[in-house]
Amino acid sequence: MQSDPKSAAGGRAETVMTVLGPLEPAALGYTQTHEHLLADLSGVLGSSQMTSGVYAAGSGPAALDVEFPATVRRRMHEPIRPDNYDWIRRHVTNVDNLRLWDEDEAIEELGHYRLAGGVSLVESTSIGLGRDAEGLRRVSRASGIKVIMGCGFYCQPVGLDQVPREAIRDLILKDLREGVRDTGVRAGIIGEIGLSDPIHPTEAKVLEAACEAQMSSGAALQVHPGRSPESLFDGVDRILATGVDPARLVMCHLDRTLTSPGELERLARTGCYLEFDLFGQESSYYPWSDIDRPNDGTRIDWLGELGEKGFGDRLVIAQDICMRAYFRKYGGPGYSHILENVLPLMRKKGWDAADIRRVTVDNPAALLKNTW
Repeated sequence: MQSDPKSAAGGRAETVMTVLGPLEPAALGYTQTHEHLLADLSGVLGSSQMTSGVYAAGSGPAALDVEFPATVRRRMHEPIRPDNYDWIRRHVTNVDNLRLWDEDEAIEELGHYRLAGGVSLVESTSIGLGRDAEGLRRVSRASGIKVIMGCGFYCQPVGLDQVPREAIRDLILKDLREGVRDTGVRAGIIGEIGLSDPIHPTEAKVLEAACEAQMSSGAALQVHPGRSPESLFDGVDRILATGVDPARLVMCHLDRTLTSPGELERLARTGCYLEFDLFGQESSYYPWSDIDRPNDGTRIDWLGELGEKGFGDRLVIAQDICMRAYFRKYGGPGYSHILENVLPLMRKKGWDAADIRRVTVDNPAALLKNTW
């Protein structure tokens, strides 16, 4: 039940802010902490930053003739079909794949998630990726899934380099406290905030503004790091130097950035949340770096090792579904992949019910709750 509870002392109680309003943390249930329901990633196409992982908004398909050869341009506007599915999974140049803007499709996909046991999820689409506050509210109502919306900037919209840091901070705070524009739909997390490798000066300004908003609001801060370990730790150092409480910080996409136990433990020792959010995605489909991404079994092993070292209360998981080829409708794993395939593998590898609940229920609730 959506509610606005008071604490016993008469002050504001800790709640989770969803697109339908505040929710008691205990009602959050099973939660994947990094997904996309309504988004448009087609701006990556033709961008000069395409290989760095964060993209300047405003380039997009208009620049494609310059960036891609004829054989690629021919296929980039094809609809997703069984005969081109493998090609689309291996190339990030198909426009149909990158545009998640069908609300009915999102509702249908969430039906599988709910049937498998999903209750809530974090929708990490921020400004620059086509965030749709009103659309998310409709999708949440129709699907029954509790949706926590992000805010801040992932891409760099044209002119953002001229916007003062204070204005960016104030926009983030408005999204958290009042809602996006005049919709009344409030964000429940800051992010995902996008960083390149190396960190671009405009990204550094946005990151500083996001940190200021985090410390003012108490909301959790979710950060998409650059694709090298050095860039990730540079981002973490910058964030913690501002005074952000590491217990309010979640670093995303670790399973494409850190590949050694030592690196993972180094990050865990900062006290931040470690997000393994690429379950269902494996190395042969990864176009942006030379890293061999782990399979799901290896991800589970890494999580288990971190838990054994005492970091179990700082682990969260997700699938980062941001392309339609990942939808069940087209033969992909769907949002229910962790529930249907990963959790059984965890049990097979010796995880007990308490271990699983910690990373899928307890930790997300601790991360997302706040005194709004």
